[in-house]
Amino acid sequence: MTDTVSAPESTPESAPAPGRQRPARQGGRGRASRKPQNQARAPRAVHPVLQQLFDLYPKMFGAQFLPLKLGVFQDLLALHPELFKREELKVALGLHARSMRYLESVAAGHPRHDLSGEPVEPVAPEHVHHAIMEVFRRRQMRTDQDLRPYARAQLIEAIEASGLSREDFLLCVRQQDEVSMALLDEAFSELSERAAKREALRKTFDASGKTVAEFADMYGMNPAEVTETLERARLAQAAQAAAAAKALELPLEAAPVEANTAP
Repeated sequence: MTDTVSAPESTPESAPAPGRQRPARQGGRGRASRKPQNQARAPRAVHPVLQQLFDLYPKMFGAQFLPLKLGVFQDLLALHPELFKREELKVALGLHARSMRYLESVAAGHPRHDLSGEPVEPVAPEHVHHAIMEVFRRRQMRTDQDLRPYARAQLIEAIEASGLSREDFLLCVRQQDEVSMALLDEAFSELSERAAKREALRKTFDASGKTVAEFADMYGMNPAEVTETLERARLAQAAQAAAAAKALELPLEAAPVEANTAP
């Protein structure tokens, strides 16, 4: 699954931003061997169409990468029919969409943007998941450090942002490989533990008859954190009620839900 369009797999992952030249990397101190400066590897060439895109839309193809809106390929062809050839533009956008910095922006949960740099729509959960896993795999190949905790944290954020249940999210991403499924299992397990703690706090608060400030003071908690936790617990409760109503094909107001006595 890709975010935009496909292109050859020989794409460099970390080509310098269009319009810039990356300085040659110097050897660190104490290394056994260093290449002389005149033998340093030359910067990789930027695809000419990417350079044109950078010149036209620096907000979207410059130093900072942002997820592109769906249909941007057709938009560019319509806006610049004399400038871009269809196949060359497809290859260039494929290079851009598979670059590490672009995948990182998708994995971070940024919304899709139009060519002027304005957000227009969220990225689909399956595309966010694909980007998280691809960034994780590329980084893990380059280090002995276990990067699963970072990937798991990003998956948790992505799952919460999607608002989908476990079943719906898994149906969306359709991942079968062991690593991905293991990370998703860990993420959902942690989310379940968090939800249980939030629900326990909500029930304790409702039974206390206290205000948020009084309850927070009684348990040595931050009132703002108590408020946020209660809100998330109630949203989860409402979502469960909606799911129950849908499953039973009942109107939402007929679905069973606990009375909320909190102020």
